[in-house]
Amino acid sequence: MTDTPLRPSDPAALHEAVGRVREEIGKAVVAQDGAVSGLLIALLARGHVLLEGVPGVAKTLLVRAFSRALGLGTKRVQFTPDLMPGDVSGSLVYDARSGEFEFREGPVFTHILLADEINRTPPKTQAALLEAMEERQVSADGVTRALPDPFLVCATQNPIEHEGTYTLPEAQLDRFLLKLVVDVPPRDAEVAVLRRHADGFSPRALDDVRAVVTPSDIQAAQRAVAAVTATDDVLAYIVDLARATRESPSVQLGASPRAATALLAAAKAWAWLGGYPAITPDHVQAMIVPVWRHRIRLRADAEIEGVSVDAVLTSVLQQTPVPL
Repeated sequence: MTDTPLRPSDPAALHEAVGRVREEIGKAVVAQDGAVSGLLIALLARGHVLLEGVPGVAKTLLVRAFSRALGLGTKRVQFTPDLMPGDVSGSLVYDARSGEFEFREGPVFTHILLADEINRTPPKTQAALLEAMEERQVSADGVTRALPDPFLVCATQNPIEHEGTYTLPEAQLDRFLLKLVVDVPPRDAEVAVLRRHADGFSPRALDDVRAVVTPSDIQAAQRAVAAVTATDDVLAYIVDLARATRESPSVQLGASPRAATALLAAAKAWAWLGGYPAITPDHVQAMIVPVWRHRIRLRADAEIEGVSVDAVLTSVLQQTPVPL
């Protein structure tokens, strides 16, 4: 970990630190640059991430390497049908010695929470994350307890296995800034993964991944992202894109005003990572699919015809005039 926090007024040093985070994650995870960028964007924009992919594509390893490179505490919760809300947020426990109830913190009291297979637990337990994700706090017995800062929820789900799962409701999905699809790596990258394992790499140890930033550095970068500006033309462009999704014949539920603000936040983070002081239409276009793909519901007939949300968003981009 760096010895001293970087100064918020030193953007070059902050960018260099973020670049080192990518390098450290690359020591453990191969060919998932898009997912790494998404995690960084969510962290810098103070959002949360839904990782979707089949088992065995390194979703859990990615989150563990990410938190290790950031020097942040992380906890993992395996969501199951019998998991209770208190198992996530914490609960009151009677202390026989004092004769009083005391609050025992749940795993949500950490910097990075890995919610593994979040769609395997009933809605009541899924909802236990809502307050934590939105308000960054937990309320119990009339007392509100703040969560650590920074705080990021990384939830995973399997897109092909539906037996014994509970579809995430729109209110829960809307709490995730990004939905990232983690695919099987290309052939050359898969060979590189096997070479690492053949040479003794252990995904459980992660001994080679070092912490290269501090929480203070992360908070400084978050403040720098918040300071990225946007012109009225670009803001109007985001609104036009949102309205276009609502008017699409394939869409039952389009992008809401909150979805528009989420796209703005992600675009600002992507612009800052690229060294831009203000967002451009290119930054908006780059972020629209991961930010909106889980917020749009297609009509039943469109789904039957094989229309995808990603294809609808691509069409919206093509048909919406871009400000000069």
